[in-house]
Amino acid sequence: MLVQPVLGLVGDPDIRAVAHTVIRDAPVDRRSFVSFDHPPFGAGGVGQPVQAPRLVTADAWWTHSRLACVAGLNQLAELAPRADATRFRELAGALLAETSRRCQHPDGHWQRSPDDQRVDAALLLPPLRGALSAQDPRTIATLEAVRRDLVDDGYVYRYAVPGRPLGEAEGAFLLCGFMLALADLQQANMVEAYRWFERNRAACGPAGLLAEEYDVEQRQLRGNLPQAFVHALLLETSVRLTKPH
Repeated sequence: MLVQPVLGLVGDPDIRAVAHTVIRDAPVDRRSFVSFDHPPFGAGGVGQPVQAPRLVTADAWWTHSRLACVAGLNQLAELAPRADATRFRELAGALLAETSRRCQHPDGHWQRSPDDQRVDAALLLPPLRGALSAQDPRTIATLEAVRRDLVDDGYVYRYAVPGRPLGEAEGAFLLCGFMLALADLQQANMVEAYRWFERNRAACGPAGLLAEEYDVEQRQLRGNLPQAFVHALLLETSVRLTKPH
């Protein structure tokens, strides 16, 4: 397993301890990524379960999972001895290059997979975790595509369902709303970052809890309640917004 810290805080003692265990007990090399088709954790990305090993088809070559691996390798490189750090960075670069070759949309943004050209709001997360820089054209293009295609009334859908308007197939993902706040914060778009944060924070119920999804039309929470991932990113976003910039 690769380490991709929830808060991106590589200096945290617990995160460092886990990272050193990974470096010591589970050395990573190219053999761990046979044809880059077998990620070391779940293929589905945000909110999806880890799946048992299976034959991976082209439509399962999820961009988010590969970029999560890139982010984990880059984080490990910050903690590893020099020889291991060089190896991790080289593997991260090779995986990023292959993912770009397969999964970069002609318009410049990341698409869900080689055979699925839709933008996915989960793809806002990898730059926040160190897979690539905030200034990378793919980062900026993906942020613009999410704003253009997946936002309704201040709430963010993970992806559009073909042939159906946003909100008909499922609710907006509150987790993705906080991702968008962090993505705009990373770009120094402070007003937009606060706007996304406050809009999604306000979706909580009377008990102050947030669910997985929000029905924008009916103004009701949907899905798992409470959703731990959403609350974790709520806390991270609030902390980051209050830091001097």
